[in-house]
Amino acid sequence: MISEADIRNAKILIVDDQESNIHLLETVLTTANYTSIASTTDPREVYELHRQNRYDLILLDLKMPGMDGFQVLEALKEIEADGYLSVLVITANPDCKLRALQSGAKDFVSKPFDMAEVLARVRNLLEVRLLHQKARNYAKAQEFMALHDPLTGLANRRLLVERVSQAIIHAKRNSGIMAVVYLDLDGFKEINNTLGHDSGDLLLKLVAARLVASVRQEDTVARLGGDEFVIAMPHINNVDGASLAAEKIINALSKPYSIQRNDVTVTASAGIGLYPANGEDVKTLLKNADIALLDAKQANKNTYRISERTN
Repeated sequence: MISEADIRNAKILIVDDQESNIHLLETVLTTANYTSIASTTDPREVYELHRQNRYDLILLDLKMPGMDGFQVLEALKEIEADGYLSVLVITANPDCKLRALQSGAKDFVSKPFDMAEVLARVRNLLEVRLLHQKARNYAKAQEFMALHDPLTGLANRRLLVERVSQAIIHAKRNSGIMAVVYLDLDGFKEINNTLGHDSGDLLLKLVAARLVASVRQEDTVARLGGDEFVIAMPHINNVDGASLAAEKIINALSKPYSIQRNDVTVTASAGIGLYPANGEDVKTLLKNADIALLDAKQANKNTYRISERTN
């Protein structure tokens, strides 16, 4: 729902070449308890002002020297990514109303002003605009939740598979190499049993942060569940590049964590799978990296192994 505070704090821009009109509208809106009102008499400034501030509503006079309101509407369309341009046009010419609506304006008010009508139309447009934003934000949140781990915010399995698939396609097209590093924490179950699941969850969040800090921007860090993580690394030059990355990750994770005012140390083991040597599809590549992880755990832990499997 949209609260009264949301409406009153909405950002409004008044565009009119007549100072007297601006003053009149500012007075009416301020009296109605709108708190964030800006204005300009130069229509050429509107594009940049809106790009910087993203106003919730623009009151736009259509007839202005230098650049009319229709030209302003066309320019504003270029920066409205969501396609919703909240503009209330001001005109004394009834013939311009239809053209304004066809150009993207959402409503209009006529000169001379009927202030009750102005306030009603302003409020109606703000309600629609703010509801549109909430719906868009909700959709983005739902999309994020569908592709990310709720505990750590890392990519989940679905997003990981998408990213690995894309990296394989790119590597195949360019005769290149990509890698996946499959890792989990050594002794995580004991930490959960000793310190409790809340501390275990905190540890996983701290591990996630270190993983992100240890890899390149183009790499994807994913949590598959429990203490299992996978890093997808496109554009690896050779096996040594993947090995150095695994060493860096393992060293970063082995440093102490501060949990419940205690220094907690945990290590990690990792398995590396390389495309195309260890698999030419996502499922095979992840399976062979996981098997290499088991080899690392059966060795000394706190280390990595490179897959030797091809299928």
